[in-house]
Amino acid sequence: MTTNKHFLRNIINKNIKEKNMLELLEFGLVHKYEFSAAITVTGYLIVILSGYLLGSLNAGIIISKLAYRDDIRNHGSGGAGATNMLRTYGKSAAALTFFFDGFKTVIAVFIGIIFFGSSSDLVGVEGSMGLYVGIYVGLYAGPYIGGLAAIIGHAFPVYYKFKGGKSVAATFFMVLCTEPVVAVACLLIFIAVVWWTKYVSVGSVMSVVVYPLILNRATGMGTHNLIAIFIMLLVAFLHRENIKRVWAGKENKISFKSKKKNKAGAEEPVPSQEEEEE
Repeated sequence: MTTNKHFLRNIINKNIKEKNMLELLEFGLVHKYEFSAAITVTGYLIVILSGYLLGSLNAGIIISKLAYRDDIRNHGSGGAGATNMLRTYGKSAAALTFFFDGFKTVIAVFIGIIFFGSSSDLVGVEGSMGLYVGIYVGLYAGPYIGGLAAIIGHAFPVYYKFKGGKSVAATFFMVLCTEPVVAVACLLIFIAVVWWTKYVSVGSVMSVVVYPLILNRATGMGTHNLIAIFIMLLVAFLHRENIKRVWAGKENKISFKSKKKNKAGAEEPVPSQEEEEE
């Protein structure tokens, strides 16, 4: 009889812990325990600072220095993202860079969830002509802010003299964490544009340009749309030199051909037809 009581008590305690964890993920520490305004501001500062410092851990720079005794920023476009890693060191280095940059963004988003949750409040607002409009207030505020901080950190890393990558991978993983369907839609647009034009930069810019539009269509209006618009402008700004080169016909097109190893162990890109002609 005593064993059954302990068994039932363990089940009840487990259910309580699971419920508390679900509530924490939904509402966050700040909203769950209704802390003061000062604690709320402190929470936002922690999310922003931790996200920025995580974002500043730039995988491209770390891998190029540890594995190749080099700095990726001295090659190609000068960026430290997966695309430049692909052109310079090959697929393996690019894949590691992409997933590492994505993983740090996921952590930053999760920290935002821990502090501010992932729920939203739908507030009704009477618009023009008597139309009733629902506006999501604070939708994913913590996750979006944490993700945005990681994106900024990746572009302007404090550890590497504020010279980083173009934050495409970080942006994708942030969108994947907050709105997976929107992330898939943007990814499909990216793939289609790159396949058609052979320009990764054009695909990146196009996918980030449509991101706020698809997000608004999927979730409705809210503060998260402002963050999405800011991300769009930031990533487009980071690609400004690429856009100039595309316009001038000087941007390198991506090659889907196989690569061969050089003496240093890195994979040498096989030049595309356009590069061979030059």
